Amino acid sequence: MYKGIGLDLCEISRMEKMVENAHFLQRYFTEEEIRYIQSRGAHRAESLAGIYAAKEAFSKAMGTGICFDLREVEIRHGENGEPCYALHGETAEKTKGEGFLLSISHDGGIAGAVCLREKTEKQEKNR
Repeated sequence: MYKGIGLDLCEISRMEKMVENAHFLQRYFTEEEIRYIQSRGAHRAESLAGIYAAKEAFSKAMGTGICFDLREVEIRHGENGEPCYALHGETAEKTKGEGFLLSISHDGGIAGAVCLREKTEKQEKNR
């Protein structure tokens, strides 16, 4: 049923300076992610750390480390604030039909994210 799991932690203080670094933001985050982060006001660094941890957790669930453009792994938020992945480009092609679950949490100056990679029905049948 599951193909991989990834966990990552990111110090929020590490992201406090990066939240103002336009080059860093544009290199690793989509325009929608940047808008979301900037909209968080006093919680911008927390949101940045959580989204970055979610991208790292994704790479660990894939078992590859970061070998893709981090902007191809976009973190979106639903009506109730729940995070989810939106994949683009080559990453979307490589993972076509797979499911990814995401949880992000913040506490004690740390943001953490867990990614669960689900097998598709087709992959399960071929096993």
